[in-house]
Amino acid sequence: MVNVMNKKRNAEKIAQELADIFAKTAAKRDAAGGTAKEERELIRQSGLLKLLIPAEYGGLGGDWQDVLNVVKIFAKVDSSLAHLYGYHFVNLTTPHLTGSEKQKEYYYRITAEKNYFWGNAFNPVDMRLKARKEGDKYILNGIKTFCSGSVDSDFLVVSSIFEGKEEPLLAVIPTNRIGITVNNDWNNFGQRQTDSGSIHFDEVVVEENEIMQKGFNHSEFSKIRMNISSFILNHLYLGIAEGALEAAVNYTRTQTRPRSPHFPRAVDDPVIQHQYGQLLTQLEAAKLLVEKSDIIFQKTWNAGETVTEKERKELETATNIAKVFTIKAGLDITSRMFDLMGSRATSNAYGFDRFWRNLRTMSLHVPVDITAQELGRNLLFNE
Repeated sequence: MVNVMNKKRNAEKIAQELADIFAKTAAKRDAAGGTAKEERELIRQSGLLKLLIPAEYGGLGGDWQDVLNVVKIFAKVDSSLAHLYGYHFVNLTTPHLTGSEKQKEYYYRITAEKNYFWGNAFNPVDMRLKARKEGDKYILNGIKTFCSGSVDSDFLVVSSIFEGKEEPLLAVIPTNRIGITVNNDWNNFGQRQTDSGSIHFDEVVVEENEIMQKGFNHSEFSKIRMNISSFILNHLYLGIAEGALEAAVNYTRTQTRPRSPHFPRAVDDPVIQHQYGQLLTQLEAAKLLVEKSDIIFQKTWNAGETVTEKERKELETATNIAKVFTIKAGLDITSRMFDLMGSRATSNAYGFDRFWRNLRTMSLHVPVDITAQELGRNLLFNE
């Protein structure tokens, strides 16, 4: 138990040390966009990429809560790096969920040994990447977009259309495989250093042992692969909101001018106090909903192949509820913070707008209205 506690404290300590470094250049790097090469290398060297990998495979033996704590620590100062770090585990655990036992062990071991960073060419909505079979190999041709973490990655999780089958072909292949071109074409106004651009595949060869043997629909456990990204993103949203509120409070305490001669400091203004109280309430409510989903997720993960459909749907519901509330609370906080800081806070020197831009960009991953409608439908029809 002592070793477990030390491991958790060390991971959080390392993450906070990295976050302190990232914070110094976050606004500048956000404006520049592109690949956070130096910062990614620091994450590699830290050992945090193997935090979730079981100790028997050479990892640190952490659990999902350890990973999520790091995601939130990073997201408070740099949500692009938090995104890359969280999605690394979404991708890394894909063989665990959809592959064979041999594949799971192989990818865990090599990642732990070499500190590999995982990216993806997974986007299930983009169906332009197709596979055909030639002998005992598969050949990929086409394009994938929204490939987060693809630049400077070592492995890619790839999904493609295969011979008219309903379920996509799922594979894990090295990013430097011949025929793969990772395009540095991500140019959106938020999450500017997530390298979420496109990848082109030209006659890319995939070996049989690189195809995930079980696939998405093997069991209720394998199906949670589709829930993990939403689960991770909830902690990204929460971290952004926490970071925004902390930045706003610090600015108001030290920089905001009083609105009235009746108050010597801005913090003495009852209206500002009241509004901060409202924002804090929203943030704390979001935390509780996310923490509830954390407990359910870890329980589901620990159950493995014994997970039932009812349990998986319970996880999905908790995750979706947390998502809807946290996004709305976060967008409110990242917008209203300017009312409380004042006009000087809009200076590009501070880059405070990045909190809203990053959250707004990520909130469109699957729009809140779609998620809320799904929750309502399930409630009405008791699904």
